[in-house]
Amino acid sequence: MTTKPVFLTPEGLRKLEAELEHLRTTRRQAIAEKIREAKEFDTTVNNAEYEDAKNEQAFVEGRILTLEQLIKNASIINNEEAPAPWVRIGSKVTAVDEDGVEQQYTIVGSAEANPRDGKISNESPVGRALLGHTVGEQIEVLVPAGVIHMTLTRVE
Repeated sequence: MTTKPVFLTPEGLRKLEAELEHLRTTRRQAIAEKIREAKEFDTTVNNAEYEDAKNEQAFVEGRILTLEQLIKNASIINNEEAPAPWVRIGSKVTAVDEDGVEQQYTIVGSAEANPRDGKISNESPVGRALLGHTVGEQIEVLVPAGVIHMTLTRVE
């Protein structure tokens, strides 16, 4: 089974590791306690509290497996390297669209993407279109709503 690398910043890796630790220690114990309490109420047949706790347990265990796989396949983005003149994973970029609106993005791996914080995935339409370009280049981005034209003004 081949798995693709999961690109993460050191900060992103720390967040995933902290979430994994929280799920393993705190959430697992809390759910086990909920299950124990639900069993005391009545039989487990037609016991809504028990079913809810078991569903929550399944979700947490699934998330733990997902996080373990992400961390196992992590490829750390080295932000300490000298900035490249072209956009790559880990780059902070500024681009101006055809309406003159300036946008700032940090290109990260999909596991760490958060568009509200300006962190876009290298697999997203905009992230994929920006990769490999340098300052001054015109970029055409195919998005579900159509085509966006932008000019790259800064790469850090």
